Parts: sequence; structure tokens; C-alpha cells
Amino acid sequence: MPRQSLKPKPQETPQEAKNPGIFFQGVDMTPYQTFSAEVISKEFSNLGLLLNAFTHRSYVNEHKKSKFKNNERLEFLGDAVLELAVTRYLYAEYPDEPEGVLTAWRSALVRTESIGAVADSLEMDRFLRLSKGEKLNLERSRLQILANTFEAFVGALYLEFGFDVAEKFIADNLLTKTSTMIETESWRDPKSILQELAQSRFGVPPVYRVLEESGPDHDKSFTLGAYIKGKIYGKGTGHSKQTAQQAAAGEALDKLGH
Repeated sequence: MPRQSLKPKPQETPQEAKNPGIFFQGVDMTPYQTFSAEVISKEFSNLGLLLNAFTHRSYVNEHKKSKFKNNERLEFLGDAVLELAVTRYLYAEYPDEPEGVLTAWRSALVRTESIGAVADSLEMDRFLRLSKGEKLNLERSRLQILANTFEAFVGALYLEFGFDVAEKFIADNLLTKTSTMIETESWRDPKSILQELAQSRFGVPPVYRVLEESGPDHDKSFTLGAYIKGKIYGKGTGHSKQTAQQAAAGEALDKLGH
């Protein structure tokens, strides 16, 4: 006669009883697993890891008694995996290009605007777990949050399936844009272009000044102005001064007709 386990069977929550989906700590993971199956043709065994990739720190701060972790450690890991995958691709595909050019192309591919746009096209915002306040202010920081989520998901892929799967996801969704980026010269970031334009047209480089800082220390937002010869040509906002400078430079270029 088979031996019966003495361990008590886990009790279903009322939500799980009503909905026979895939649950983890009361969260219906079915849409997350469906997304994973769509983008990599695989499903996660570690549901906590998958959910972690889409959990913003604001959600954890709002639910202090929960066991959920934010996605920042995964983002840290995913950033390194992303950079290595892009570096391997550029090194192999463009054997005649010098290191300086490859570095510039890599920077363009992994910057917030690029990976945020990919996350947006994948509609990753459908799965984001944010605080109520962050949801209200999502437009202000949407691109940055999406970019961070993309990196966190890459980190989760690496831990669950290994480098090859993470690299294929990056290749299918980001590296396909490389040739267009090179042809259109969109790899040249706005700040560098404005620097050259200001020097040639006005004889001086642009100067960036902080116009406003807002938000708590863990979630600062900066607004900077791009000035040429004391006149402001553009404003930009971001979660870092560098991101805000790029946005300000982009607006300045538009104003200067470039």
C-alpha cells in the first residue's frame, strides 16, 4: 500500500478556487506565463522570479507586509547580460569596425530610449506592478520604468533558462533594429549632436543647468535646461541628470531645426 504523505495539502484561496489559473501567492500568473510563451516559447518554473521581474519598488513600498521583492537586483543582472549580448553581436557582425564605433553603437542600443521602446512594443506595461501613486504619474517616468523592466526580464531569463535564451530574446527584439539605427545615424545621441551643432553655429558648447528637482531621494526626478550663450533652447526631465540632459538636447535640436 503506498505511503500517504503526512504533510497537509495547501489550501486554495477563494480567488484560486473560482479561477483555475496559474497562481503564485494569490497572483494569477496565467498572463505572465502566456507572455513568456509568446516571446521565448518557454514558460517559467520559478513563478516568483517571473513575477519579481515586473514588480516595481513603489509596489513593494506600498505593500510593506508582503513578501514580494522589487526588480532592481534583476535589473542590475539583466543590464550586464544585455551589454554582453549586444557586444557579442556587434563584434561578430561588424568585424571591420573600430572599437570606438562599436562602443557608440552599443551605447545607442542599450540606452533607455531604445530598450524602453522595445518594452513598449512588447506591451510590458500590461504586467507592471506599481503603487497607486506611481500609476498616476506613469507618463512622467514611463520610458525609464519600461527600460528597467526590460532589463529585469532579461535577468530573469538568464537565471531561469541561461544565457543563450536571454541572448535570443535580445536578438529577436532589439538587435533586429541595428541596421536601421546605423543607416539613419540614430545611434548618435542628441547631446553629442547638439554639442557639434552649437560649436559650429555659435562657437561655444551648450551648457546644462538644473531647473528643478522633485520626488523622494529614492525616486528623484530632474528637469534640466540646455543653454547656448545664455539662452535656453530646450528642457528635459528624467530620473537622472544624464537622461534629462539628453531630453533637453533633443528639444533644443528640434528648436534649432536640426
